[in-house]
Amino acid sequence: MKETVAMPEGKAPEIKRAVPTSDPGAGEGPSFLMRTWESVRTAWRELSGAEAPLAGRSDLGARERTDLKNRMAACLDGRGGEVSARQRAAGLGQIYLDLGRAGRLEFLKVLAANFGPERDAVDAAVIEYEAADDEAARRSAQDRLRRALTAPRIELLTQFNALPQGVKFLVDMRADVLAFLKEAPELEPLERDLKGLLRSWFDVGFLEMQAINWQSPAALLEKLIEYEAVHEIRSWQDLHNRLAADRRLYAFFHPNMPMEPLIFVEVALVRGLADNVQTLLDEDAPTADPRQQDAAIFYSISNTQNGLRGISLGNFLIKRVVEDLRHELPNLKTFSTLSPVPGFRKWMERAIADGAPRILTAEDRKRLKQATGRTVAKGHLPKLIAEEAWTEEPALVEALREPLMRLCARYLVREKKGDGPRDPVARFHLSNGAQVERINWMGDVSEKGLQQSCGMMVNYLYKLSDIERNHERFAEEGHIAVSSQVKALL
Repeated sequence: MKETVAMPEGKAPEIKRAVPTSDPGAGEGPSFLMRTWESVRTAWRELSGAEAPLAGRSDLGARERTDLKNRMAACLDGRGGEVSARQRAAGLGQIYLDLGRAGRLEFLKVLAANFGPERDAVDAAVIEYEAADDEAARRSAQDRLRRALTAPRIELLTQFNALPQGVKFLVDMRADVLAFLKEAPELEPLERDLKGLLRSWFDVGFLEMQAINWQSPAALLEKLIEYEAVHEIRSWQDLHNRLAADRRLYAFFHPNMPMEPLIFVEVALVRGLADNVQTLLDEDAPTADPRQQDAAIFYSISNTQNGLRGISLGNFLIKRVVEDLRHELPNLKTFSTLSPVPGFRKWMERAIADGAPRILTAEDRKRLKQATGRTVAKGHLPKLIAEEAWTEEPALVEALREPLMRLCARYLVREKKGDGPRDPVARFHLSNGAQVERINWMGDVSEKGLQQSCGMMVNYLYKLSDIERNHERFAEEGHIAVSSQVKALL
């Protein structure tokens, strides 16, 4: 049996999970994040040498917006040298952190509306480029056009990078911008500027992969608990189990955010393909000898920074983890996921409501009638699984197995969103070169698993000899690699 957890010194004895929020400036969120920003406010206040004049404001009037614009312009004019520039940037950042939601939105609107490329300068640079009549003139004109197209606000944003926690500040600012975009589409140019900066700063060549274990700092372990997005970490005992000898946890870090995991993956070392996440996470199961296992199962991948959305990190992390595990444990021959199917049930119910064909076969209806004692049409399926109690009726569970697995295969392989699979998890792993290996009936019988996917999970197999070919065919042709077992369901 797995041992009882001895709490490391300084670690809280219980988990108090914060209520997540996507509302910028709402004042809610993980307690460690609140502590981080309070320390940043203090540091920036010391740098700027003054209190933020707009602290606590939930909204900004015309006078305050004008003041903000002037402060932003002062950050760009370069007067007073490097120390003065840092002070002005710290004061501006302090203002942003202290504003409420509406105030932050106004701050971002001022930044987006007033510090973009200057139209006249761009037009003049275009005319110069078109008039260039030799190679030297063209190079000079290209350089001028490039400078004219670069928004001045990029220089302002870059100034935050030199401040304590400045990179994290910009990551969270982009998270705010993304959350505001629907109601304020005029922020799109600012979003593109932030994404461009962060993409260059978070290039995989700058990132460090670390293996995290029970001896890692308590503050870091606390963040893993808060950030876990796939299978909630319920207790410190649960976390200890996920860091046992037959488990691995890896994360990417940026040098300027050393205690902030950007993305992390949890791995179980087992024999054969895992087919049930409750079994995989059983705290009472004995710890296995990793040298006797033949499969590494990636069962949870969590992106932790909303502000890095659209900046690919997960595919590089998986490849690095595979390399690390192959070096550490040559006995591992299989690398696979045990993944959720988050959009399946919602898609299925919509497809039934829209009258999609081939939902149930005659044999399906026969089995369902035997299990329920009444005729079941395709429109009845959502009602049959509306209550979690359906999983406690063995005959019904067995009667639903074939039609739901068949529909799940159809959803994963044939249903598209744009040029790729509709399911986001499938899109991620297939683009990395994996194949849809197996659909697992009753692979996740948690409330979340039943609500999202009727309890099904998927193994995406990373077959080392096929990864590059699968990736190229998916990228060039949209081809989805599928095992013979899944093909049979189709």
